[in-house]
Amino acid sequence: MVGTNGSLGSLAALHEAATQARARDAELVAVLAWQPPGGGSGSRASCGPSVLADCREAAAALLRETLEAFGGCRPGVTPAGRLVRGTPGVALVDAVHDPGDLLVVGTGSRGLLLRVLRPSVARHCLAHAPCPVLAVPPSPLQTDLEHLNRLAGGGWRGLLPGPRPAFPPRSRGRSLPQGSGRGADDDE
Repeated sequence: MVGTNGSLGSLAALHEAATQARARDAELVAVLAWQPPGGGSGSRASCGPSVLADCREAAAALLRETLEAFGGCRPGVTPAGRLVRGTPGVALVDAVHDPGDLLVVGTGSRGLLLRVLRPSVARHCLAHAPCPVLAVPPSPLQTDLEHLNRLAGGGWRGLLPGPRPAFPPRSRGRSLPQGSGRGADDDE
């Protein structure tokens, strides 16, 4: 069993889970947890059926894309996909039925703000899963790519899967008004 969300960290976990499944001659199940806007049960009143259907379809499309991309690079292991409505940590722990299973999760790189705002899926699984949990650290290449992204002011954002920022990245320099006499596109 492996948790996925389309991020680079979850893809690393998917690759490790495939290696473990091949070694154990076990089935590989990739679980993607999804929630409607606003979270769990409180969102029922605020979201209509069409919003819920759209959210579920978007999650199903992400799971399909992830498994299709993975299938092309790891012959010999065909993961089954499972879509679960709920928070990722709880969904993964609930999906494990046998103490002999292995749950594989990516740890991801988490800054202070993210640790405060969103609980760690890996920590939840390590604390509550009824089976062994393998926490896969982020690839050093992922760290390098995220560092390049910060240096480029978000210009590499298109290379990173996962959520996109709601606001465009801030400019690193001052913007000068047109015709100020200091830029290449001055009015003459």
